Amino acid sequence: MENFDKKGHWENIYQTKQLNNVSWYQPIPETSLELIESSGISKDSHIIDIGGGDSYLVDALLERGYKNITVLDISETALDKAKIRLGNKASKVKWLVRDAGNFSPDEKYDLWHDRAAFHFLTNDSEIKNYFSAVYNSLNPGGTLIIGTFSESGPTKCSGIEVRQYSEQSISQLFKKGFRKIACTTIDHQTPFDTNQNFLFCSFLKE
Repeated sequence: MENFDKKGHWENIYQTKQLNNVSWYQPIPETSLELIESSGISKDSHIIDIGGGDSYLVDALLERGYKNITVLDISETALDKAKIRLGNKASKVKWLVRDAGNFSPDEKYDLWHDRAAFHFLTNDSEIKNYFSAVYNSLNPGGTLIIGTFSESGPTKCSGIEVRQYSEQSISQLFKKGFRKIACTTIDHQTPFDTNQNFLFCSFLKE
């Protein structure tokens, strides 16, 4: 996998598949919204959605009045699809074409959200860089929300191997400078009537 073209892989997926025909499709991202709203952040807080692609989370956040939203994804095609869907509202969002594994933020955030991007980082150096990005860009008192495949979840997704996590293993990764708020597992039903078990954890930056 050393010569694997990660960006090309994801561009191809978003160029050839519709949103409702990928396993991560959610018409309403209920768990993410519940965790974001329960964090108590204000509507003016700065939010970044890592690996947001063309998911409907940004639509839901705008509808709820959140004003400072950044969506990051490795696929420019995915972000373009979201912009087209949002129309004029797209100008209210900051869009970043970046790889979550080597992202170096130049802004500060109050909430960092990641559903189903982190578990694609299987290289230790990428995981270390990801932690540094979160730690350095999240304001003190900020919230980290991360959703990954659990130990009961898939071992591969979209033809790529993933890293599964338990509450203990992900808490260990974020033990420096973060306090765990809560973790929960949920079953996500894909458009293909299969279930994927996710672990969602939220942490407070100390």
